[in-house]
Amino acid sequence: MTGLPVNTSVTAKLYHELLQAIVSGALAPGEKLSEPVIARRFAASRAPVREAIRRLQERGLLTYVVNQGVRVAQPSAAEFLALLEVREATEGMAARLAAEAMSDAELATLGTLVAGHRDAIERNPHGAYLQDEAEADFHWRIARGSGNPILAELLCEQFYPRLRLCRRLHSTVAGRGRQAWQEHMRITEAIGQRDGELAEVLMRRHIRAARNALQQALNAADKTRK
Repeated sequence: MTGLPVNTSVTAKLYHELLQAIVSGALAPGEKLSEPVIARRFAASRAPVREAIRRLQERGLLTYVVNQGVRVAQPSAAEFLALLEVREATEGMAARLAAEAMSDAELATLGTLVAGHRDAIERNPHGAYLQDEAEADFHWRIARGSGNPILAELLCEQFYPRLRLCRRLHSTVAGRGRQAWQEHMRITEAIGQRDGELAEVLMRRHIRAARNALQQALNAADKTRK
């Protein structure tokens, strides 16, 4: 006998509310989640709350610890590096496909988006290059523009929320923000020229550079602690 169906609209709302709270830091890494508290806060029954929590666990954003309950994940530096390793291949493919599939209007929007990030970079040239809203994220736009729904779902729903959480937990590399933005500009130009091969190469180099910069920063931090 099957249970009663879960209200999918309520579950979706809860999922997205909790997702934003996690990646924004409103729910801190390691913080415990209480089903009754969440249910009261959103005036929801326990069933959609449990389903939303289950989905977030599948995404790696929540973890269950025996005798401690469900808590916000605390990704390690090793997990962050592993995530970047996988992104090199998947995002390279997305960039190649986007060069073939994106409409002229989507290409114009992507160009405007990346050019618009210049002001933030110029205000803080040595700071981070964080794009907290999905629609304002360069990588999110390319994944959606790839025209491949499976790849887009993998990147946008599986990888990017975990990436945003990792970014908040691990120190950024000084000066990497400006360099990353310049790399974004070159990738955008390649996609705009419909050069999928070049776009893939540049995207893979971009992700690899981010991983290498993080690894060097972690190595330096280890030496300082010793």
